[in-house]
Amino acid sequence: MNQNQFDVIIMGGGAAGLTAGIYLSRAKSKAVVLDTGMPGGQMILTYEIANYPGIEKTTGYQLSATMAKQAKSFGCEVKSNVKVKSMQLEGKTKTVTLENGDVFEAPAVILATGGRSRMLRVPGEEKFKGKGISYCATCDGDFFQDKEIIVVGGGNSALEEAVSLTKYASKVTILHEFDHFQAFEHAVDKAKENPKIDFIMESHITEFSGENQLNKVVYKNLRTGALNEKKIDGVFIFIGYEANTEVFKNGPLQLNQWGEILADESMKTNIQGVFAAGDCRAKRFRQITTAVSDGTIAALNALNYIHQKETQPAQ
Repeated sequence: MNQNQFDVIIMGGGAAGLTAGIYLSRAKSKAVVLDTGMPGGQMILTYEIANYPGIEKTTGYQLSATMAKQAKSFGCEVKSNVKVKSMQLEGKTKTVTLENGDVFEAPAVILATGGRSRMLRVPGEEKFKGKGISYCATCDGDFFQDKEIIVVGGGNSALEEAVSLTKYASKVTILHEFDHFQAFEHAVDKAKENPKIDFIMESHITEFSGENQLNKVVYKNLRTGALNEKKIDGVFIFIGYEANTEVFKNGPLQLNQWGEILADESMKTNIQGVFAAGDCRAKRFRQITTAVSDGTIAALNALNYIHQKETQPAQ
């Protein structure tokens, strides 16, 4: 068993976690980022980023790699593909134990565990995940060269990814449960102007079907109640994210009804020395820039917390 002492443990290596790592390590604090996957989180799955201040256009993969490199350059340790066995967040010393026996200890923890794509949870979805159903245009778009696909959703991600998928697919149909979109106007206009994109509104998928590969969906018109079938080669689902907080349920950390971590504007949770940042935190807007902001604030407040503990007189 390897025991590692740090000033701050950062759980999650997305935009929030890597930003916290940059700020902490540049301030000469000993910080470690523990990520269950590769650094970047949901950001790494984004095909194109054109609204990150100071960068005209980049990909999620490139921005993720740059953030991780920057954190490491200041001395932050970044550990990928870890499997967490247990966490002890209460008390003066927080402890994270990995399945390989490694133990990490620190007086402060920043929870930046992010989120994951939300599923429709209808019959056939589990069966055809990776067999025609995808949640990542960047990962799987080129598998649908010259094929017909459906994109489910009506937010910015759905419309923007639908446009990006027209680089591969012969036809893209956007299927949305409302009669209007929740995306920004420019995203809606771009989708409507694309000749490869059609729309099915006020509808939702009720079933995915096929044999070894998805080849048909059943969808219901929510206004008329009519059921319709559509032969299709693939479906991409972009209906938002769920917080990666299962490990904190039934524990001392306060979550809201959607499983998101409750934290104030200082990113402080109900547990002393524990901060939350990014998509796992209860908040209205979820963008790379808001995650970066959270990570910055969490890191600076974690530094203040550590400094106060160091200057407190011994009891």
